[in-house]
Amino acid sequence: MDPLLSEFDSFVRTRTPALLRSAYLLTGDQHLAEDLVQSALARTHRSWNRLHHSGNAEAYTRKTMYHLQVSWWRRRRVPESMPGDLPEPRGGDSAPDHAHQTSLRLTLRAALAKLSPKQRAVLVLRFFEDRTEAEAADLLGVTIGTVKSQTAKSLARLRTVAPELAELYVLEGSTR
Repeated sequence: MDPLLSEFDSFVRTRTPALLRSAYLLTGDQHLAEDLVQSALARTHRSWNRLHHSGNAEAYTRKTMYHLQVSWWRRRRVPESMPGDLPEPRGGDSAPDHAHQTSLRLTLRAALAKLSPKQRAVLVLRFFEDRTEAEAADLLGVTIGTVKSQTAKSLARLRTVAPELAELYVLEGSTR
C-alpha cells in the first residue's frame, strides 16, 4: 500500500469520530454531519500531499467543514430537524450520573434546534471547539463583531428556550 494512502487512511480512522461530533453540532442532523465530514475529507484527500508533512491535516479538515457549512447556509437550505443522536466520544470516560447526562443532552439538543444555523455554528466554535472570537470569525468568514453579536443572541435565545440549561451558561462569562 502507498505510504501516503496509508497515512491518510490512518488519519480518517482516528479523527472521523471527533469530526463527526463537531459536524453534528454544526448541522443538527446525523446524516448532514456525515455528508459534511465526507465532503471535507474528500477535499483533505486532494491536498494530502502537502498536508501530511505539515501536521495540519485536522485543522485543514475542520476549516473546510466550516467553510462548506457556511456555503450550504448561503444556498438557503430548508431547515432540518435533528433526528440523529449525538455521537459519543470514544474511551472509558463515562459520567457517573447517566440519567442527568441524558436529560441534559436531550435538552441541549432541543435548544440547539431552535437556533439559526449561524448561531449554532458560533456556539460550537466558541464553546465546543474552544475557539477564540478571531478564530471563529476567520473560520466562518465573518467579522469578529458578528461572532460577538451572534454569541450574545444565541445565549440569550438559549436562556429563553431552555432555562434548565442555566448551569451551562457559565460559558458566557468566558473571555476568549
